[in-house]
Amino acid sequence: MNNITENIRILKEELPDKVKLVAVSKTKTVEDIMLAYNAGQRVFGENRVQELMSKYEHVPGDVQWHMIGHLQRNKVKYLAGFIHMIESVDSNNLLRTINKEARKSGRIIDCLLQFHIASEETKYGFSIKEAEGLIETGILDELDNVNIRGVMGMATFTDDMDKVRSEFVYLKSVFDKLKQTWFLNNDHFTEISMGMSGDYKIAVDEGSTMVRLGTLIFGERYCKIDNN
Repeated sequence: MNNITENIRILKEELPDKVKLVAVSKTKTVEDIMLAYNAGQRVFGENRVQELMSKYEHVPGDVQWHMIGHLQRNKVKYLAGFIHMIESVDSNNLLRTINKEARKSGRIIDCLLQFHIASEETKYGFSIKEAEGLIETGILDELDNVNIRGVMGMATFTDDMDKVRSEFVYLKSVFDKLKQTWFLNNDHFTEISMGMSGDYKIAVDEGSTMVRLGTLIFGERYCKIDNN
């Protein structure tokens, strides 16, 4: 049995103060989440809407849920009333849907723009050209219920850490370009979410402000849930 409490303690001692720990709790039980919660962890990430919904009502209200997986537009309405951050915004249409559902809920939802930085075609995300084209339309001035907080990316699943590092360097350059060009006077645009259990130390070296760690906290996955 993995010692979740001890894993949380070690990670929080190791991570710089500027780096937020997102505990990726997909496939894990509410009991596992509560062990992490009782160790002081408050931010949890899920990649499937149905699984997230099955958990959030059973944990304390001060848990901050992050949606970190690909989000279908027709599922946004289920999250809009409570989600703390949607890290995986990968299209104009999704951004508009989040804004619409957030307005219905009387909320402003923090979001990250997801960029495709990996070599795998199966991963989602904007290119820098697509993101700049989106921003140039003036859409962000129209969306009063969305707060763009920064960028997110998933590196290639590989043992080649030089490749992974280059992808993180690229995402940091994307953040810097957007910050300087479009968000210079926006004090909220501060987050770079990159790095998972196998590569988070490299991500932190290259400027990550938010790491998404599951295995290092909870151990290997032990169940599979297929519904989104």
